[in-house]
Amino acid sequence: MKWFFLKIASLIYGAAIRLRNLLFDLGWLNSRSFDVPVICVGNITVGGTGKTPAVETLLARYCLCRNVAVISRGYGRKTKGYREVSIEDTYVSVGDEPLQIKRKYPQIPVVVCENRIYGIERLLAEYPDTDLVIMDDGFQHRHVKPFINIIMVDATRPVNHDHLLPLGQLRDNVASLHRAHYFIVAKCPEDMQPLDTRLWKKWLISKPSQLIYFTRLRQGEAVPVFEGVSATLSRGDKVITMSGVGNSEAFNEAMRKRYNVVDSIDFDDHHIYRVNDLKMITAALERNPDAVIITTEKDAVKLSNSTRFPAQLRERLFYERVEMSFNDGTVRDFFDNLDRDINKFKDDKYVRG
Repeated sequence: MKWFFLKIASLIYGAAIRLRNLLFDLGWLNSRSFDVPVICVGNITVGGTGKTPAVETLLARYCLCRNVAVISRGYGRKTKGYREVSIEDTYVSVGDEPLQIKRKYPQIPVVVCENRIYGIERLLAEYPDTDLVIMDDGFQHRHVKPFINIIMVDATRPVNHDHLLPLGQLRDNVASLHRAHYFIVAKCPEDMQPLDTRLWKKWLISKPSQLIYFTRLRQGEAVPVFEGVSATLSRGDKVITMSGVGNSEAFNEAMRKRYNVVDSIDFDDHHIYRVNDLKMITAALERNPDAVIITTEKDAVKLSNSTRFPAQLRERLFYERVEMSFNDGTVRDFFDNLDRDINKFKDDKYVRG
């Protein structure tokens, strides 16, 4: 019976999404272009698909040659309106992902605003030298018309086998993928087979101009969440995984390949840590006195500002940095094509859809 009601709700949601997209396609709802290229890194599912590592990959390249800036909604923040992110901010005021990006790239303007049009307008007014804007998420926010849409897809959750909310994880119709210019299939296995890549191309690509790349998340060395901690973590050590991300199981599985995972604490995406969570962490460590906590980089951003952690817990809390790695050395081809498209901006910025 529950499945039946979820199915009905999913059909109603899908009809509303199709109507909204049709109104944009017909021009009855307006989309706004800008005088600088806007690259949207988005998806059509809820939960983590690797958007933040993708944004950071773009920043690592373009901060060296362009005046790049980032705009995000700042999901999960307790504030409203336009706000520029500083490294001293808390995730409660600006959101966890924008704060993570700002701390990695402090020289780059990062702003949050739920009204993306106003946010980009003000960003360009305050930083008039900006010549590239990266919009973190926003594929469904069609009032902004990006010059380039990069769509992230989780290899562990094929969209063609999924359902629309609330029955499944899709927040947009699969048919909307025709608006993508690039697909990045994230979290691929290292030994991905040619048959798998052909299937993904068949599922996602609907027109010859679309390009697809396959990537995986490369784990870095574990580092303490809190400064001044001298403890270290090595492969094979006992750990308790803890995460508040969209796909905790993918994180847990990656940690099992490196450590001896004795327990897992999974929270919802963008989880706000409270006193009861500290009690849960303490209890898990008491049950496993020779283990430490390993968490995600996004969670570490939130935890590092906490004053509630006693010294004995700070010594046992680590996180791993991750970065996006392209399969088969295709990163150069990806950026060659992306550079070519960005350089064409002035010629066809009012044409490309």
